[in-house]
Amino acid sequence: MSKVQMTTPIVEMDGDEMTRILWKMIKDELICPYIDLKSEYYDLGLKHRDETDDQVTVDSANATKKYGVAVKCATITPNAARVEEYDLKQMWKSPNGTIRAMLDGTVFRAPILVKGIEPNVKTWEKPITLARHAYGDVYKNVEIAVPGAGKAELVFTGADGTKITQTIQEFDGPGIIQGIHNKDASIKSFAKACFEYALSTKQDLWFATKDTISKTYDARFREIFDTTFESEYKSKFDDMGIEYFYTLIDDAVARVMKSKGGFIWACKNYDGDVMSDMVSSACGSLAMMTSVLVSPDGIYEYEAAHGTVQRHYYKYLKGEETSTNPVATIFAWTGAMRKRGELDGINGLIEWADKMEKATLSTIENGEMTGDLVLITSNKDAKKLNSEDFIKAIRRTYDNM
Repeated sequence: MSKVQMTTPIVEMDGDEMTRILWKMIKDELICPYIDLKSEYYDLGLKHRDETDDQVTVDSANATKKYGVAVKCATITPNAARVEEYDLKQMWKSPNGTIRAMLDGTVFRAPILVKGIEPNVKTWEKPITLARHAYGDVYKNVEIAVPGAGKAELVFTGADGTKITQTIQEFDGPGIIQGIHNKDASIKSFAKACFEYALSTKQDLWFATKDTISKTYDARFREIFDTTFESEYKSKFDDMGIEYFYTLIDDAVARVMKSKGGFIWACKNYDGDVMSDMVSSACGSLAMMTSVLVSPDGIYEYEAAHGTVQRHYYKYLKGEETSTNPVATIFAWTGAMRKRGELDGINGLIEWADKMEKATLSTIENGEMTGDLVLITSNKDAKKLNSEDFIKAIRRTYDNM
């Protein structure tokens, strides 16, 4: 059978530890036998990032801007222990954070549902996609431990010298203060990415904050979302028959628990962090979750939602058998290839992606799966396979479809 031909490369970002091992297995068994792969390769493994003073991460993000689609392996964000382990020049920043900032992107994550691994929330029939704003709030906070009595003030000094001052609290004893911020431009990018992704996936979009309490900060998010929708997207949503609506975060939580799923839930940074973990945990595992970074300009970077699986990697180095789940990484590749096919008009890439995802889920449903899934499946005939055998089982399923 002839391989599917590509016209435009995708950006390929290799990574670290066990996911790097799975990356090669997936390419060798599930991609290259069926697709004449054209990729612009960047090694984002920690050693190479250190050798290039992290320039390779910047280069990979710029290449993603050029080609429009990237697929990324999980990477290490070093802490002090990693600096010593890898003898690094410094404690390099998160590659995800660097790429996210350069693309001005929003992270969309959704569970991969499969028969035999039912969500803990019985009403959920379709995946719930979490759209997480990736800038500001508590992740860029400034904090002070108040030593004793005194007045805390919030002060803004404009470029023209104008000052705005507001009292935060008159302290009568020790306490704490936290300052957070966001930017209109980032919120607008977040809104546009959410609306564009809803249109591309033909799903309703919910947005939730707490503007009844945060009458300036959260209200600004709502205002920008509402005005962007009305001015740029309402007619497009109407034509497609999908809906956008705003609700309070507590109301959204109540609705989500009673819903059937199948929509996008947009949240501020911290809310999105917490709620995506809730949805993934309720559906089984981070290894069964898709993740895609989408820029407001329509640039896509697909990745697994989990880390580098360090514990399994150390076992692998000792020659011990591992049963690491590669599903999220497989779906990162299928997501990238499907998007490349859509952008370039290559049906073969779309068909390969659809068929490979179906083969992956069918393999699990037929009882062949990795150890993490064996622990939570209702399939009484489940068989634990090591990582390589599971990937080969997916290939057999694909070839027999």
